[in-house]
Amino acid sequence: MNEVRSLWWACRVPGLKEPFDTAHLRVFYPARATGSDAERLTGVVAADAGSGPFPVVVLLPGINVPADSYRWLAVLLAGRGFVVVTPELVGELFGGSHGVTPGIDLEACGPGAYGSRATTPLIGAVLAALAERAPASPLAGLLDAERVVVGGHSAGGTVALQSAAHVPGLRGVFTYGAHTLVAAALGHPPGTVLPVGAEVPVLLMSGEHDGVVAASTDRYGAAPAAIADPVARTFHDALTDAGGAHAWVKIAGAGHFTICDPVDATSARSFLEAPRAGRDQARALIGRLAAAFCAATLPERPSPADTRAYGALLAPPHPGLVSVLRR
Repeated sequence: MNEVRSLWWACRVPGLKEPFDTAHLRVFYPARATGSDAERLTGVVAADAGSGPFPVVVLLPGINVPADSYRWLAVLLAGRGFVVVTPELVGELFGGSHGVTPGIDLEACGPGAYGSRATTPLIGAVLAALAERAPASPLAGLLDAERVVVGGHSAGGTVALQSAAHVPGLRGVFTYGAHTLVAAALGHPPGTVLPVGAEVPVLLMSGEHDGVVAASTDRYGAAPAAIADPVARTFHDALTDAGGAHAWVKIAGAGHFTICDPVDATSARSFLEAPRAGRDQARALIGRLAAAFCAATLPERPSPADTRAYGALLAPPHPGLVSVLRR
């Protein structure tokens, strides 16, 4: 594991109105301290140049979930040799309220528009900010923007899947508690599952006891029995066969917010789930899966060891997993 440090940047998000058009970015990177006076006085530690250039992972949040909830995962992934960005954007939510958002473009989700552009402008803004600001930072000359994975939780995972075809350099998408069933209010037929357009590996992770997804099925305009499990619908209907490169894993004992540490009980919809034993173990498994997925998809030539490690997590006897499906 590498030493990990972080920087704070900001970027303007195109298409949004002031004052809700600025995302604050925390950028985690593999570092190597030198013990210099500059480090002591500024707190800025050089990147580990010998391990670069670094692929990029963008982690998109759920609605009203603060970016710091994913810091544990960002540190884990940066320790494996990736630059990881956790953006926090406060903007307009459904019904005119405001909160933390992955920047959902509702018009881009509608019939006739879906597939023509990303359903969030946030991913493009983050990648543009990395290219613009990195030359004046410890990451100068050490970013590989041609190798990108986008991860997301809940609504962040949904827009990651929907936007995948519009992300330059994308090598894969991983999500937790996310699916592509679309709200009937946007004009689609009831129970519509929007396709994932990009031809890159996808890892869908879901919790065995996801109270938020279960509480949201009335949005999709079809009887709950017709919707069944929205993540299952996404796996079977939104993805095309990829020779086993796509996977859906259901994590034993996990809920919608298991990926978050800490869970902010004052925000979002955590009240829909009761605390469960084994949460730390389930969250650690999410981290192992996400890290193994990135290691198997981001390098130009993934090492055989990394490829085997990811495959081993998906192979029987599946400790900690209720089920694993590949296609």
